[in-house]
Amino acid sequence: MSYLSISFTHKNTDIEMREKLAFPDESASEQFLKKLKNQDSIDEVILLSTCNRVEIIASVSNLAQSQEYVISSLANYANIEFDELFERADIYDNAGAIHHLFSVSSALDSLVIGETQIVGQLKDSYRLSLNKGYCDQGLTRAMNYAFQCSAAVRNATQLGTGSVSVASTAVAKAKSFFSDTKNVKALVIGAGEMSELTIRHLQKSGFSVILVSRNLKKATLLAQNFDQEIEVESYDNINSLLNEIPLLFTATSAPYPIITQDMVKDCSFKRYWFDIAVPRDIERINSSNLEVFAVDDLQEIVNENMKVRAIKAKEAYIIVNKYSKEFFTWLKSLEIDPVVKQMYVKANTVIEKKIANAISKGYIDAKDEKNITKLCETILNEFLHEPTKQLKTISKSLESDAVLSTVQNIFALDNKNNKNNKK
Repeated sequence: MSYLSISFTHKNTDIEMREKLAFPDESASEQFLKKLKNQDSIDEVILLSTCNRVEIIASVSNLAQSQEYVISSLANYANIEFDELFERADIYDNAGAIHHLFSVSSALDSLVIGETQIVGQLKDSYRLSLNKGYCDQGLTRAMNYAFQCSAAVRNATQLGTGSVSVASTAVAKAKSFFSDTKNVKALVIGAGEMSELTIRHLQKSGFSVILVSRNLKKATLLAQNFDQEIEVESYDNINSLLNEIPLLFTATSAPYPIITQDMVKDCSFKRYWFDIAVPRDIERINSSNLEVFAVDDLQEIVNENMKVRAIKAKEAYIIVNKYSKEFFTWLKSLEIDPVVKQMYVKANTVIEKKIANAISKGYIDAKDEKNITKLCETILNEFLHEPTKQLKTISKSLESDAVLSTVQNIFALDNKNNKNNKK
């Protein structure tokens, strides 16, 4: 079994390509997961799709074949040429794949380093694959370690403090346009997790919030989660609201723009719109006194955050490196245990056979069978104690595979169980 990770992020693709690659809902994700899982070389697979990334995390039996199939399937899904997608993809295998996964879970690979949303999004993606049967023991082991790593990074470096999400970064940018936010209204479109985060940061910054969603009931329930009053408006009023309110944040899961040129009127006052959805909610619009910011346009604030967090990020990578090494050491130890068990089982079988033979031939008395068996087992345990310790020590070295194979051959052990354990 090998680990494979194929990554498309803000680092290697622009927002136009990420829009094409994005999976809008669980149904689309599940359909794609099913397609990948049906490939013979792909044993387990997880799909992570957020506003800034699409990640395929898999355990595979053939790296080259699986890699080509994943990118080919993504190319067909997004209607992008295979060669273009292949050139842009960041592809990692085995140790590299695990290190990348741990970096992603620890928010070190995010647009805003240290943002807190990514681990939750990764957990949701893992649960979907696990519940639908697209991943099993192999990726579960890796994901559990990834979540442990992210917690260790967060606790040791406090990297998640401050402005740590796209939503908070957008609000910070918006705040810079107003000397006083007390009497400034902000329109939020959408009633999902990103909208909730945006509202929290807007209220913390002193803005008044108007919430709009196609699902009025969902918007009303969301508004009730906040201590400060939130005005909920019908989606039917969106056209007038767009042209009356100076500040807008939109974060829906719509697969197409919900705000188009024909909806926008020229205004005498300055307007600032933040489109933090992928695919984008706002099409390219020309209008006086209007500035539209998409996810990639927030890079300026992101760069400022990165400077502040540079030292913490270095500390975090040390932790990621440590957990990556520990993960593979732990995996190797899992290979040793069944081999040791087989050695003891085989030796005990020999003891039983020889004692039974000795009794049948009259060499020993049947009434002494129990005591003689205990004596033989004691000798066996003492004899195998040191080899067992050595095997567990060797499991941490590069030579472990060769040594393990030699032991299995010398003792004529069945290595099928060991192979299954690695899946």
